[in-house]
Amino acid sequence: MSVTTPKSPQLAVLPTAAEDGTRIKAQILQPSGWPLPKGYANGIAAEGRIVVTGGVIGWDAEERLADGFVAQVRQTLDNIAAILAEAGARPEHLVRLTWYVVDMDEYLGNLKELGKVYRDVFGTHYPAMALVQVVRLVEKAARVEIEATAVISS
Repeated sequence: MSVTTPKSPQLAVLPTAAEDGTRIKAQILQPSGWPLPKGYANGIAAEGRIVVTGGVIGWDAEERLADGFVAQVRQTLDNIAAILAEAGARPEHLVRLTWYVVDMDEYLGNLKELGKVYRDVFGTHYPAMALVQVVRLVEKAARVEIEATAVISS
């Protein structure tokens, strides 16, 4: 993989690749000298068709919430993958995820399991991410809600 470092500002631009080895028009943005993030990207530049989800929660087609935080995250990620598929997108097209959780300690206490669930559903593509603790979600029993943005190359 080649890394391009523009003169100003100091920023490494790392090309991304789809799981089948084909290049997609997205670049992971890693400022020079910054530590490599674990499980997310600091930024991604992409061009193409934008796919945006609403806030997605961990319920199935019958609106039954999965039991427990990690199970809800898995179902939420599965739901996002299904929405992306409707647009012809795959998880490697994701450029941003915003997670809303009702309990930050619940999230932090399950990092290992969450990493496994994430990789099971989305592989090892890590878009830019934000994590926000909220007082509650619209569905009272929901523990997590995630918004996703993907870009499909033109």
